[in-house]
Amino acid sequence: MAANQFQRNDWVIYRKQKSSVSPGPRASDVHAAGKGNTYRYVVEKYWVVEEVLDDNRLKICTRRGKRHWVSADDLSLRKARWWERLLYRSRFEAIDLNSPVSLEDEIGSPTS
Repeated sequence: MAANQFQRNDWVIYRKQKSSVSPGPRASDVHAAGKGNTYRYVVEKYWVVEEVLDDNRLKICTRRGKRHWVSADDLSLRKARWWERLLYRSRFEAIDLNSPVSLEDEIGSPTS
């Protein structure tokens, strides 16, 4: 999707790849990694577009106030479908775009 297809306050879902010794309850596509000591899996994150940048990137806000800079063309990012907006409404509405900026867990960075 091109950046011009996203707008401020759009509800988006990002499929984040993770690995750990015990996947959480929201993990999907779970596979044993390497020697089987850990698992690789995907978790869907429910975020809101805070800003559409000129360089084909989006500034995204998480439920806990973290900011991420993600390419609008990232295949892991998509707009929430109508039924996801209904089903997961509370997750999206919990996001406060006016919360202080936190850069602890960025995907990308403001300058990359």
